[in-house]
Amino acid sequence: MSEQKLRHEVEGITRQDCVEARSVERVPKISAALKVPKNTVASIILKWKKFGTTNTLPRAGRPAKLTNRGRRALVREVTKNSMVTLAELWSSSVEMGESSRRTTISAERPDGSHSSVKRHMTAHLEFAKRYLKDSV
Repeated sequence: MSEQKLRHEVEGITRQDCVEARSVERVPKISAALKVPKNTVASIILKWKKFGTTNTLPRAGRPAKLTNRGRRALVREVTKNSMVTLAELWSSSVEMGESSRRTTISAERPDGSHSSVKRHMTAHLEFAKRYLKDSV
């Protein structure tokens, strides 16, 4: 991480002070002495009890390919126009700044349909029109 500290991050020295002071004092006194909120002190102590360390641990699991924001945008797009193609969905996701492949978007389609539906629907309608014209 860069030298810039996150808004909610507490320095390592303060974390160690919380853990060391826990054997002598209660959470409210520790928070008053270190000028840190009680919830912060309690969460640091809980983390130390659970993991045996106060360091920031790596996240569990693989990151999602699409963010929740991108997924909601795809749902809105498909809700507006259910006949939207995969290429159109992909181009709109690229415009939003979601860098993903077309296969990811096709796997994440909210309505469960595929991009080929529009092509098959068009062919089906053309066939129906020709059939009606021939039968009349």
